[in-house]
Amino acid sequence: MRRRHRAAARAIRDKLWREDLAHWDKVDKPAAIEGHRAIQSVDVATLSDAELADHVDRCAQHVVDAAYLHHKYTIPACLPAGDFLAGAIGWTGASVGELMTLLRGRSAISRGFAADELDTAAKAITRSDSARAVLGSAGDPESVLAELTAHPEAGPAVSAYVEAVRWRCVGYDLGDKAAGELPGTLVEALRTSLAGTGAAGQDDDAALQVMRDRVPAQHREDFDDRLAEVRLMYRLRDERGVFSDGWAAGLARRALLEAGRRLAAKGSVDDPEHAVDLTAEEVRALLLGTGTGPSAEAVAERFAWRTTMTTSDAPPFLRAAPPPPPPAEWFPAPARRTAEAMNVFLDSLFGVPETPNSDTVLTGLAVNTGVYEGTARLVDGSDDFARIRQGDVLVTRMTSPYFNVVLPMLGAIVTDRGGQLCHAAIVAREYGIPGIVGTRDATRTIRDGDRVRVDGSTGEVHVLA
Repeated sequence: MRRRHRAAARAIRDKLWREDLAHWDKVDKPAAIEGHRAIQSVDVATLSDAELADHVDRCAQHVVDAAYLHHKYTIPACLPAGDFLAGAIGWTGASVGELMTLLRGRSAISRGFAADELDTAAKAITRSDSARAVLGSAGDPESVLAELTAHPEAGPAVSAYVEAVRWRCVGYDLGDKAAGELPGTLVEALRTSLAGTGAAGQDDDAALQVMRDRVPAQHREDFDDRLAEVRLMYRLRDERGVFSDGWAAGLARRALLEAGRRLAAKGSVDDPEHAVDLTAEEVRALLLGTGTGPSAEAVAERFAWRTTMTTSDAPPFLRAAPPPPPPAEWFPAPARRTAEAMNVFLDSLFGVPETPNSDTVLTGLAVNTGVYEGTARLVDGSDDFARIRQGDVLVTRMTSPYFNVVLPMLGAIVTDRGGQLCHAAIVAREYGIPGIVGTRDATRTIRDGDRVRVDGSTGEVHVLA
């Protein structure tokens, strides 16, 4: 315990997260990208069944490694933010929401994992009358996308965008679709980008000065130092997911769908997509006819169970509710600051208000100012992404970095879960759109297609019709 306390003190004193960020930028992130690209370069359709079974094994290990990489950087991504908030709240009395506005525009990756490629593709289309006509046509999305990627002028840029997002899974699970399986979403993203999106600029000096004036003079140097650190590290929060398990999951899904196509042809599964509910060992057994694999009926039951259950069906706790973390003041001095930082971070990540909701008014945490009225689009999973249109209000349980593919289209965000530091809060601030998180009941109260008003000043969502 004493060793851990000394390590906690050293983390703050030496700002060890800077070493982690440098290692991420120079070693882990490039290696992860290289690993993803090596797997993506394999044409799975040309593999023999034995080679495909080996490839599925490789993808399975790749997913495990990528998940480890994601969480290897959890503390460096969280500690500086909690440290800044803990100090600033104590010095200014400001809310977490007020303080987080000082980070607006500091996480470009949160505006989309291929935002640059999307912007380049949209600009290429803008310069071509015929490409604009294709994008504006009423053809089915898959045909529109195919025509655009083959277009003599806009094609290279559009192809680069599609290739960048194609095998990025839009969820945390292999059962979630990859972006390339959602041509309607990609076409809508291009149309939205062509129309121009409202990514927020960085925080302005005036807002910072107002907040800084609230800090007692003897703490201003510390305030400036902690703010500089959290601004430096802020992008890591989303980057670690985008360049690790999100990409790896999409590539594993591609391999499983190819296996599923072959197994469906042999009658081993009822539908190619059912293969994502097989283990790597079962895929091998069914592909090669070795060992014992599950029946098609058993796999179909797994698929049906997974696709009909939600996180709301899970009990909130196993056995009993876990106890809260011990108060920071209980820790010896060397560990007190890190304990306080992590307590503030976790409370801000998950804490939601308990204000009662009604059938027409829901209350949550306002994570970005502004008022927006639009059509509510309930998203329960990746299959719903294709229904999102420009200007819709996303209503969902909770977003993840993999929702980034649809974020440019949104007018506002409403979630059941999450606090001021959740992913939805980050992207609402990055896009400068109203966002209300932690309403607890939005997906149960708001119907798909309802007209809603999202008030980023009061933290209320009004169901209008």
